[in-house]
Amino acid sequence: MGVKGFVEGGIASVVAGCSTHPLDLIKVRMQLQGESLPNPQQIHNLRPAFALNSGAAVVHPSSIHVAPGVGPISVGMRIVQAEGVAALFSGVSATVLRQTLYSTTRMGLYDVLKQKWANPETGNMPLARKIAAGLIAGGIGAAVGNPADVAMVRMQADGRLPAAQRRNYKGVVDAITRMSKQEGIASLWRGSSLTVNRAMIVTASQLASYDQIKEAILENGMMRDGLGTHVTASFAAGFVAAVASNPVDVIKTRVMNMKVEAGRAPPYSGAIDCALKTVKAEGVMSLYKGFIPTISRQGPFTVVLFVTLEQVRKLFKDF
Repeated sequence: MGVKGFVEGGIASVVAGCSTHPLDLIKVRMQLQGESLPNPQQIHNLRPAFALNSGAAVVHPSSIHVAPGVGPISVGMRIVQAEGVAALFSGVSATVLRQTLYSTTRMGLYDVLKQKWANPETGNMPLARKIAAGLIAGGIGAAVGNPADVAMVRMQADGRLPAAQRRNYKGVVDAITRMSKQEGIASLWRGSSLTVNRAMIVTASQLASYDQIKEAILENGMMRDGLGTHVTASFAAGFVAAVASNPVDVIKTRVMNMKVEAGRAPPYSGAIDCALKTVKAEGVMSLYKGFIPTISRQGPFTVVLFVTLEQVRKLFKDF
């Protein structure tokens, strides 16, 4: 299918990303909850991502919009009350860029590999090959889209900080430009190992699950190849992807959002350090923070993604 596969995947991904952006923003806010404590020493030792300079004010829980234990609906309402409805679309420009770079690449590459590895008679390929194709496509796509991913996380998380601590990026271009100037080009690939790992897990579980479940439904005559099959297979694929990727997503979000200050060691030295500090401070289940909004977002995102993709494929069928 070549270039057409990239175009189709890109269109579907941008539509899905924009339509579920508020859910993704709520997920990010919930994943970051618990990173501040009223005691400055505890903040530095256990949740260093919000450790401040000695002369700065301490970030108290009351100044963070998301309190531990609060559900996604309450989080969304608090964001609207404190920051306005438009805040739910903070970082949407970064989402568009991320989907254009990351998802277009992963969807296109998966399609290319699927064409090469599929059984020429049935058009299907074994589950193991589906997973392998997803791992390869997801890893490459994530490496390409990491700068937009970092910008998106920061823009989504900015509103939870006190006014004096906010970065106030004007848009994704401003975010990437300022990060490059203030923190170096390397900052655009901060957390890239996590992004790649997460993308490999998400793509392998999401795309492989969708294809496998869709094939099973059709082969067993449960439903015809139509909207019902696409929605069922995509929602199931979204659940699988959410369960598999949430722990990596939590760590990725925290590493990307950490504030690195001149003359001070970074809050987290890497993914493993972040995971250990997070678990030590907040328990093992902290790795599943934001799971409800994750599945609430992954479900609709995956449904919109694949339903849109199937429709776009029909439109481009003769091209």
